[in-house]
Amino acid sequence: MTSQQIINLLPYETPFLFVDTLTKISDKGIEGNYTLKKESGFYKGHFKNNPVTPGVILTEIMAQIGVVCLGILLLKKTTFNKEYPKIALTSSAVDFFLPILPGEKVNVVSEKTFFRFNKLQCKVQLFKETGALACRGTISGMFANGK
Repeated sequence: MTSQQIINLLPYETPFLFVDTLTKISDKGIEGNYTLKKESGFYKGHFKNNPVTPGVILTEIMAQIGVVCLGILLLKKTTFNKEYPKIALTSSAVDFFLPILPGEKVNVVSEKTFFRFNKLQCKVQLFKETGALACRGTISGMFANGK
């Protein structure tokens, strides 16, 4: 599958789609990036006069690129059909090190730790465009076919 084919199968759309491109794709992991929009509504009030990206949004970016995109690739090779997959986040443990500001581009690197019975667990890292590690963690999700 190509990067664009995977992105087209994501069950998200603007303003909740947090994947711009996928830069590396394999059965063992996936890499991609996203540029945060300065006008995104979640910056209003987080924090007054000093907006930073909420941790839940960073976790969502990591999950969309690092788990959902990889899950679509892996399912396509097994049981996946042409319908959008059903996806459920089952667990996440993320440590945060640096703030991400409005307008910043982030790069996500994900490594599959296991994929069995349509449950995928990945070690996921999110880097600033400078290469500095902003957060990392383990994220798991379950996948099923259907709408």
